[in-house]
Amino acid sequence: MTSSDSAQAAPQKAPAKDPWDLPDVSGLVVGVLGGTGPQGKGLAYRLAKAGQKVIIGSRAADRARTAAEELGHGVEGADNAECARRSDVVIVAVPWEGHGDTLASLREDLAGKLVVDCVNPLGFDKKGAYALRPEEGSAAEQAAALLPHSRVTAAFHHLSAVLLQDPSIEEIDTDVMVLGEERADVETVQALAGRIPGMRGVFAGRLRNAHQVESLVANLISVNRRYKAHAGLRVTDV
Repeated sequence: MTSSDSAQAAPQKAPAKDPWDLPDVSGLVVGVLGGTGPQGKGLAYRLAKAGQKVIIGSRAADRARTAAEELGHGVEGADNAECARRSDVVIVAVPWEGHGDTLASLREDLAGKLVVDCVNPLGFDKKGAYALRPEEGSAAEQAAALLPHSRVTAAFHHLSAVLLQDPSIEEIDTDVMVLGEERADVETVQALAGRIPGMRGVFAGRLRNAHQVESLVANLISVNRRYKAHAGLRVTDV
């Protein structure tokens, strides 16, 4: 090949990564802060049933241990700090009212952890549910501001706690929107979602887009009330 030929040869590009080529997360320990509440307890149950090692956290360790015994499937209970320290991935499922204070108190325990925020800042009045906008922009962005040494993502916002906790339901027919800054972290959360039968994790942007994802729960509450349902979401054509 002449030098002229070499100059004209197109550089070889690496093949694009398959977006559905997700990591094996079966060996990760998942902690659930707020694991005694409906959403946290439901997520803990589904992940543990799928074979994940799960620890649920609460402000009171005894309460967490009691809830863990009720869930079975090897779930353990601990106070929030121990739950955070012992887990590789920590799902934040605490009430919005205590979100900031809880995370601020666990900053050191959550350092180096992959944090998944699933909190929906909502208000309620006689017209129903409506979205609140935190000063930071969203609950996930508040978490990122409070946890500078953690890797914060957002996911699991649109799941029905009733369906999650119902042992007669084998599959949860829904997609999970996953947001985050690093592709590897997002894919880990997508893979965790995919461990639950019927569920799929879908990349939905960076944390700056978390507000509208969190807010959509207010619309789903309206759907559920009108149609007596437990609505979820599906993203088409992906």
